[in-house]
Amino acid sequence: MATTTVLQDELRHKHDELAGRLAQARSIIARPEQTRRGCPPIDQFNAGTSRHLHAVDEALLPAVSAHCEAGAELVHDYLPAARRLEVLLFHVKAHEYGSTWETTHDWPALWGEVEEALHAQEEKEDELASHLSTEASEDVLLLVAERIAAAERRAPSRPHPHLPHTGLSGKVVRRLARPVDAVWDAVENRAVGGPKPLPHEKPGVFWQYLLGDPRFPDEPADENRHNEPGDR
Repeated sequence: MATTTVLQDELRHKHDELAGRLAQARSIIARPEQTRRGCPPIDQFNAGTSRHLHAVDEALLPAVSAHCEAGAELVHDYLPAARRLEVLLFHVKAHEYGSTWETTHDWPALWGEVEEALHAQEEKEDELASHLSTEASEDVLLLVAERIAAAERRAPSRPHPHLPHTGLSGKVVRRLARPVDAVWDAVENRAVGGPKPLPHEKPGVFWQYLLGDPRFPDEPADENRHNEPGDR
């Protein structure tokens, strides 16, 4: 049994973030007949939650299947909770943009269902992480935590509840959906934000040679590299 809690901590931190985004999104006040078209808090909650669900599909589910004795059953039990949340995120998006199909739902009721579904998904996700922590090594847990964070940076920004979630087909769908989602986000001017990219590492010796930009040990970072004498 591994002793590290890095994976559980990472998932708990993410759900704390999503709960905060949900609270901000549901605090938006408007008359019942008004839409929230292009409302940044709603867009950011929807996109952040969608990216996290896609990242779990990408990194956590394969690890559970590979390293847990009952992995296939655990993944099978998790997927309905994830799909339920994705369906509700789809309804939030439609409600935000004033779809005529959403007239039977009001915002308080919809947000209540979203909160309940988010909590149910978190419980199932925590169950997966707990089983993985019991049956996998610390190296596996660290790798899965890193892969989840990396997957969120390249995940689609919209829910896709009716498309494959696991296996090769799920991986292919996510890769195809990401640029399509990005195009529609731009068309609709959605403020979807996104995880911060990893900082660029300094180029190694080989790349310094190719770039013609050598760095010396006693040389400060690039503060004055491109300054002209007259700029000082």
